[in-house]
Amino acid sequence: MFRLSPVLKDYIWGGYKLKDLYGRDNAGKKISESWEVSVHPDGTSICEDGTSFADYVKKNPTAIDPQGSPFPVLIKYIDSAQNLSVQVHPGDEYARRVEGDNGKTEMWYILQADKGAGIYCGFKEDVDKDEFLKKVKDGTVEECLNFIPVKAGDCFLIKSGTVHAICAGCVICEVQQSSNVTYRVYDYNRKGADGKPRQLHVEKAVDVINFSKFKDETGSGSPEPVEGGTLRYLTGCEYFRCRELNLNGIYRAKSDSSFTAVNVLEGSGKADGKDFKAGDSFFVPCGEPFTLEGTAKIILTDKI
Repeated sequence: MFRLSPVLKDYIWGGYKLKDLYGRDNAGKKISESWEVSVHPDGTSICEDGTSFADYVKKNPTAIDPQGSPFPVLIKYIDSAQNLSVQVHPGDEYARRVEGDNGKTEMWYILQADKGAGIYCGFKEDVDKDEFLKKVKDGTVEECLNFIPVKAGDCFLIKSGTVHAICAGCVICEVQQSSNVTYRVYDYNRKGADGKPRQLHVEKAVDVINFSKFKDETGSGSPEPVEGGTLRYLTGCEYFRCRELNLNGIYRAKSDSSFTAVNVLEGSGKADGKDFKAGDSFFVPCGEPFTLEGTAKIILTDKI
């Protein structure tokens, strides 16, 4: 088990909450995303010894699973001081054929939410493609989107093809496929750092959008007692499984079939005898036992 250091991203919609929440330092600039556990070439995490996490995984493929599969996820924290663009991610087939990257199914776990904050997730009702394009053109696309008010502890599975947007006032832990493919559909006529309207990708987006009414397939469970606290199933798919550990004591685990990523959301304690605090992230290789001790809220991510 070893600690990972993140890669920080400064996008136009970000804020400063991750500095206050987890002590992230971006030399005074906004922190839109903190990539905690990543091997993606657009930003790889750093291991305790200062080496690239991507290099570690390349040299130790069976740390992922006994088959030496590619590392399937990218885990990040997001601070949406402003609305993110209305966007969609393609599935694997389209993304690999068109972009040379993976598709993107993702999980959002709400860390904080301002009063009235929420997310757009899919459509309120089935939408015709031509009707959707008309609304994109005239700037009324939000009228057909499914708005969900959110609070801390809520969890959502957003499958590839689902139109979505994180609205202002949310801090989120996102577990997603290892991908960086996003198609912007609508961006509130915002301008980028260069003063020009941000690029949209409407033609590609309509190739991959699911125009049916949103159906929630998150499937979160209730907390179940385990040694050292409680464990709640958050969601899962073919790429990852996420569980919420409310630690209050000593929790021991080992998986012979998958790595485990450990993201500390709140609290403090010891991970295999090493001190941890809120915001710390760890990687546990497949087959390695680990121990968490303390009082904390933690997300555990692995493969089913």
